[in-house]
Amino acid sequence: MLISIITATYNSEEYLAEAINSYQKQTHVEKELIIIDGKSTDKTLEVIKEHAAQINYLVSETDQGIYDALNKGIKVANGQIIGILHSDDLFYSQDVLSEVSKVFKENPNLEAVYGDLQYVKRNDTTTIIRKWISGSFSKEKMSWGWMPPHPALFIRKECFEKFGDYDLRYKSAADYDLILRFLYKNNIKTEYIPKVLVKMRVGGLSNLSLKNRWRANREDYKAMQENEIPFAFFVAILKPLRKLNQFWNKNA
Repeated sequence: MLISIITATYNSEEYLAEAINSYQKQTHVEKELIIIDGKSTDKTLEVIKEHAAQINYLVSETDQGIYDALNKGIKVANGQIIGILHSDDLFYSQDVLSEVSKVFKENPNLEAVYGDLQYVKRNDTTTIIRKWISGSFSKEKMSWGWMPPHPALFIRKECFEKFGDYDLRYKSAADYDLILRFLYKNNIKTEYIPKVLVKMRVGGLSNLSLKNRWRANREDYKAMQENEIPFAFFVAILKPLRKLNQFWNKNA
């Protein structure tokens, strides 16, 4: 089972080598790494060149942001399964892709699997800031603001062909919109792996400022409306509050 990992980069020189190394260490043999670069102006391309043996596909050109880059990666992916590894994230262990493949193989009807996520300190990935313990999937939970962590979500490529890719109208919530569209609106068959799959450094786009957080919440509300979540206005208020237990449970 070939798993395609897509990494979008733009001026990502600081942590990209660690991300690529965490991919390279995966024990799962059938894998490919696709890097879509947004015409970086720092040393990102030098880092990529140093790790050329691990990269199956590379393009560096101007794009419309991370979601546009991910869409480009999905279109060229050869794998049955699509996963995302952000340029400053890490797979939690060397067996992540093997575990994902095993679950898909055990249930051929599965269309998506997801696990847990650790948010870690930017300059020290051993320090856990919060832990996203996803829990089992249900549409009812999604209707009240629950979602699986996007970086720890693996989806069959055929789902993108059926239901579309990342909607570029969204600047920070295209991942949430896609998750709602796939898992909630189109009810794809989904299973939970009760293990941490990815370490994510804190400091993402939607959390950089109160302005960005406000815009992200507004986009979440729009995604809820478009994907027919009941009581969307109330759920949009509730959704950020669900994250509080991630701080309390970070050592669980």
